[in-house]
Amino acid sequence: MTDSEMPSVPPGDDITALLVLDDGTLFWGKGFGREGDTVGEVCFNTSMSGYQEILTDPSYAGQIITFTFPHIGNVGTNTDDMENRSAAARGLVIREDITDPANFRSENHLNDWSEAQGLIGICGIDTRKLTRRIRDGGAPNGVIAYSKDGKFDVPTLLAAAKSWPGLEGMDLAKEVSRTANETWGATRWDLKSGFGTLDAVTAHVVAIDYGAKDNILRCLSETGARVTVVPATASFDEIMALSPDGVFLSNGPGDPAATGEYALPVITALISSGVPIFGICLGHQLLALAFGGKTYKMHQGHRGANHPVQDLRSGKVEITSMNHGFSVDGDSLPENVTISHVSLFDKTVCGIQHTEKPIFSVQQHPEASPGPQDSFYLFDQFMDMIQKHKSAA
Repeated sequence: MTDSEMPSVPPGDDITALLVLDDGTLFWGKGFGREGDTVGEVCFNTSMSGYQEILTDPSYAGQIITFTFPHIGNVGTNTDDMENRSAAARGLVIREDITDPANFRSENHLNDWSEAQGLIGICGIDTRKLTRRIRDGGAPNGVIAYSKDGKFDVPTLLAAAKSWPGLEGMDLAKEVSRTANETWGATRWDLKSGFGTLDAVTAHVVAIDYGAKDNILRCLSETGARVTVVPATASFDEIMALSPDGVFLSNGPGDPAATGEYALPVITALISSGVPIFGICLGHQLLALAFGGKTYKMHQGHRGANHPVQDLRSGKVEITSMNHGFSVDGDSLPENVTISHVSLFDKTVCGIQHTEKPIFSVQQHPEASPGPQDSFYLFDQFMDMIQKHKSAA
């Protein structure tokens, strides 16, 4: 079928949205959120809860998220569950119509929140078929178009999907990073009292923001760290001028090799300085690159809240939250960098540790939001490392 032969008329009167994949596959459905169209990499997330945290995770910049759990919207949305100042994903795909909120914490309907956030959504499609397509063929580029009048220029939408360059080679950290230093003091959320505040400071951590989730910063504060968040482009001198006891490399979107063009010289200098370093997700990948390792684009990535990871040091298995489309090549790491964690799904590298310096990183998200908290001990490990380094100084 040529582009000019593609059907442009919806197969039903109630069709108001269309998902077009770059191979010409069409999914007709109903739109919600903001009218218009959006292009990105189409991925899937297997989490059964936490859709608002997922949509506001900056690591999803450049991506359209397919939720494999069919009922999305049942807890509504609220201010506390934001993982960043605004939604980061480009769009979302769900199976059923948005579920009306039935939760005492709800402040807004997902449809209204999506519209306010500028998110374009489509529902009523076979998300199982789409997920199988991504699983078998890899994450495609795609366009969601939402038009209340049901009129679509399918060839133009397909051309947009085909011409979008994709995430490989794309630096998105600058798009989601803070542009100025920020002092962070909030701690983790509690059902009775909401977010807490840092009382007793035991260390000062500088967090480089490549697209940091707020709950990571809360977890650092929870362990006693006064956190100063700096932009992704902060220089080594700017970071060291803050006199950090430790440096945190945050999660974030895009290709680590592209972000590394400006991040790696800074991280390499930090490694040489001897300051304790902890990296998560993109920060983990950047740290591996700074050690001389390599990263690669995964076939479909890991995105969900039930990923088993084994700590090779203890043999313990943790159920973790993950969100990444790139991975570290374990064979490329130097001898003084050991693999500390591996995925039990596919044996990909999920953690590394330097044998001589106080430096480590993990691919999974120990802060959860959403997901289990099995890996929270890693924040304590970082703070213990900082205290030992301070005592030895």
